[in-house]
Amino acid sequence: MNWDAISFDWNQIRAFMATADEGSLSAAARVLGQTQPTIGRQVSGLEETLGIALFERIGRGLVLTPSGRAVLEHVHKMADAAVKISLVAAGQTQAVEGTVRITASDVFAAYILPPMLQHLRDVAPMLEVDIVAANDIRDIQRREADIAIRHVRPSQPELYARLVDEAEAHLYAATSYLKRRGRPKSKADLAKHDFVNFGSTDEMIRYLTPLGIPVTDQNFHIGSNSGVVAWEYVQRGLGIAFMSSNVGDTTQGVERILPDMAPVIFPVWLITHRDLHTSPRIRLIFDTLATFLSRSTNK
Repeated sequence: MNWDAISFDWNQIRAFMATADEGSLSAAARVLGQTQPTIGRQVSGLEETLGIALFERIGRGLVLTPSGRAVLEHVHKMADAAVKISLVAAGQTQAVEGTVRITASDVFAAYILPPMLQHLRDVAPMLEVDIVAANDIRDIQRREADIAIRHVRPSQPELYARLVDEAEAHLYAATSYLKRRGRPKSKADLAKHDFVNFGSTDEMIRYLTPLGIPVTDQNFHIGSNSGVVAWEYVQRGLGIAFMSSNVGDTTQGVERILPDMAPVIFPVWLITHRDLHTSPRIRLIFDTLATFLSRSTNK
């Protein structure tokens, strides 16, 4: 090994990668929890060490040079290796304490997880649980979360996934809405009703049409990319939406419509990294979640 060739500072590498990925020194400073001058000095130090210019200034912005783009490709590989080291270390620790980050949809985080979190607080008081309520896919491979609750099985071989339930979803509307607009008796009647978006209108139409629900963009006038916000709109009488039965059936002022309609079945997958699955604290929360979700998500 030519140790003289590995003379740069890892902090400089982090500063360069954050600046390139975030687009500016100020944005890099925010994500790294440092000051902009510090990030600037670290990037300049790396340029001096390597003997190349990594960025060029265009107006007030920074743009990678060809050399910078080439270096960034290898820096990302270094970051991936660093994350793997962290995963292995986290997987080997024996203490049932510290922080575990769980990502789930905002509906799961708000309505389904609280009883499990209370139970976990009782059995492992030294654990700190950070819930990332997000409807996008959080990258477990890059340690954005330790455990994920998702409705799609991951394809990456380094991820460990367990199917913990196949839950049901039904159509719901507020009683106030149904008194005002009438109760639909068939799927055909739904063409006359308002629906609340969970996402974009086009996505909702592509989802509902194969179920035999004859909707167009004229059925959608309000919605949100937040499931919690969209469900609040349903409760306020703004329209109809699908919701997990254990949430919908326990929400006051809301009732199922077309109760004879077959439910939508959606899988509930619990996911973690294979290296993390050996960690006692990760395994404790993973197994607790698996038991809890298999008993409660469709009850």
